[in-house]
Amino acid sequence: MNNKKIVSLQVGKPKQETFANINIFSAMSKQAVETLTVTKSGIMGDGVGNVKFHGGPDRVICFYPYEHYALWNAKFSKKLDIPAFGENVTVTGMTEDTTYIGDVYQMGEAIIQINQGRIPCSTISHYNLEPRFLKSVMKTGFTGYFARVIKEGTIKKQDEIVLLERHQEKITVQYATEVILHGRDGLEGARTLFALDSLAEDWKQRAGKRIQAVKK
Repeated sequence: MNNKKIVSLQVGKPKQETFANINIFSAMSKQAVETLTVTKSGIMGDGVGNVKFHGGPDRVICFYPYEHYALWNAKFSKKLDIPAFGENVTVTGMTEDTTYIGDVYQMGEAIIQINQGRIPCSTISHYNLEPRFLKSVMKTGFTGYFARVIKEGTIKKQDEIVLLERHQEKITVQYATEVILHGRDGLEGARTLFALDSLAEDWKQRAGKRIQAVKK
């Protein structure tokens, strides 16, 4: 049974905004839409504020699991509005621990590949008016993840999410994120990630630097 579903789609261009008296150039304030038009270089009507952590061909679509919203709502005693993480696609049935690096999915006309987790920045704390947010998200590893576009096209809210290919069943998004953020499994973890052909180039470089640092 396919329990993977699109909950919401959203896009937004970066702009100067003020959150808790802090001025930030960000694309966090996205608007809900019925259809995404995705290309290999980006999403029509969407953009990024911080190109260090967002954007580029390896980070076209940002996903966030809807299941985590209940956790954050309970922890911070507030109701977070979608997209609290600035995600383009809010999904169910695709949490970080059940989604694998390299997974290829059909979503409407588009075919996409999951290739890295997300490294969140302080903007999520400012945007949600919760100083503890970034630290909590980093600790849990519930950061969401990115995908590259293999086949361009439209994704509609009612479209099914179909797993087309799963190249490996060892490295989940959760594991990869813990390796990058927390150094899980040390050198072995870095080597395991580095060996994945489907891993995003930025994360491959991060893993490679850790391997080289040990050799020196």
